[in-house]
Amino acid sequence: MHTYLEAAGFGEIRSRHEMDELITDVVYHYDKRTVFRGTDGQLMAEFRREYAPDLGLVVCGEFQDDREFRPDYCFPWFGGAIVSTEQEISFEKHAGQESYAGACEDPRLGASLIFYLSNLGEYQKAYERKADIGVLPVKMSALAKEGRILLPLSEKLRDSSSFRRQAENRSRLLSAARGGDEKAIESLTMEEMNSYDVISKRLEKEDVLTIVESCFIPYGVECDQYSLTGTITSCDLVQNRRSGEWIYQMQLDVCDFSLDVSINAERLEGEPEEGRRFRGLIWLQGEVCFPE
Repeated sequence: MHTYLEAAGFGEIRSRHEMDELITDVVYHYDKRTVFRGTDGQLMAEFRREYAPDLGLVVCGEFQDDREFRPDYCFPWFGGAIVSTEQEISFEKHAGQESYAGACEDPRLGASLIFYLSNLGEYQKAYERKADIGVLPVKMSALAKEGRILLPLSEKLRDSSSFRRQAENRSRLLSAARGGDEKAIESLTMEEMNSYDVISKRLEKEDVLTIVESCFIPYGVECDQYSLTGTITSCDLVQNRRSGEWIYQMQLDVCDFSLDVSINAERLEGEPEEGRRFRGLIWLQGEVCFPE
């Protein structure tokens, strides 16, 4: 069973029998079905059902003799509300099943961003019709295994307009550095050295969470899992209509990068409110907006 089922409100599922019942419910009462051809030419389908707003389960499998559907795997799904980034994306098939990872570089984060492709059927259809898969919008979302709420930084310590100017300037420098601009590379190197010096001195008297407002760091050995800290810009409490469990759906600003996060209310320490910060471990998903 999937590690992040609880983040979608299925924390009470403990047995294979209960999981099979949930999969059957999705297949027979789906909200959306996408039929496509897999990489080996087999006829496949992706069944999606919501159990809360933009939150539910996806079941993927193939048809035997083009008639009987046989589930292959499933995963909890949370749909992003807004486009988080628009970059050139590369896709890589997972070795064990008919699923894909997407990868792109976002200058705001300054690192490669690897996510689990949540709309496999649309990708395969775009590939079949040989659509131009290059620079595409992506709605990023995440399921959080655990998390806690942090107080915001003091307004005396942060100037939002200054932070935004610095982020925009850093984004320009990163783009130039990727193009081989030596002055940009030198400027970024000096900036990192100055930041390290300032932070080292502040850490002697301050806690790290009063210095770092947001961060986005790979976590563990799986490429699409991260540890993040971000500012909550909106928050809703919703209920999984099948299990009755309560879920927090938050929109975060992480290094000027927008991300929607879902977490089981039982796994969140603290009370989420706009302006406060969320810190947790997430599984990153991406819904790529392919051309029609």
